[in-house]
Amino acid sequence: MGKSKRYWLLKTEPSEWSWSDQDANGGISKWDGVKNKQAQKNLKSMASGDLCFFYHSGTKSRCVVGVVEVVREWYADDDDGEGVVDVKAVGEMRRFVDLKEMKGDKGIKDFVLFRQPRLSVVPVEDDVWKKICELGDGFCGDGKEDRESSDES
Repeated sequence: MGKSKRYWLLKTEPSEWSWSDQDANGGISKWDGVKNKQAQKNLKSMASGDLCFFYHSGTKSRCVVGVVEVVREWYADDDDGEGVVDVKAVGEMRRFVDLKEMKGDKGIKDFVLFRQPRLSVVPVEDDVWKKICELGDGFCGDGKEDRESSDES
C-alpha cells in the first residue's frame, strides 16, 4: 500500500525567492535555507509527489500565491551542508489567499501556520488544503480549468 499524498506550506520572503523567481527558474529549484529544527524535520518528512503552498511572507504581502510539488525528497546539500528538497512549480493560485482571509475563516482556525507563525515549513491538513484552494479558486494545473472547458463543449 503506497503512502498517501501530504500537503505542506513553504514560506519565503518575496525579496529572497518569489513565485516569479520559481516560475522563471524553469519551475524546479531546491528549497534551502531552512535552519529551524522543526522546519527541517518537516522537510525530511516530505515525499515525492507531495504538494506545497508557496507562501509569500514579510511585511508587504502575506499570502498563498502558488503550488509546488516535491520532486526530490530530502538530501544533504553540498553547498551549505543543510538539508533541502527539490520542488517544481505546479501553478499559480487563481486568486492569492491573504493571511487575514485565512484567519477569518472558521473552517481553518486550527491551522499550524496560526499557532507557529515563525515556522517556515508547516504541514497542512487535508481539510485546510481544500479550504485554502477553495478560497483561492484553485490553482493553475489543478485540473479545474480542464473540467470547465469540457463542461462548455
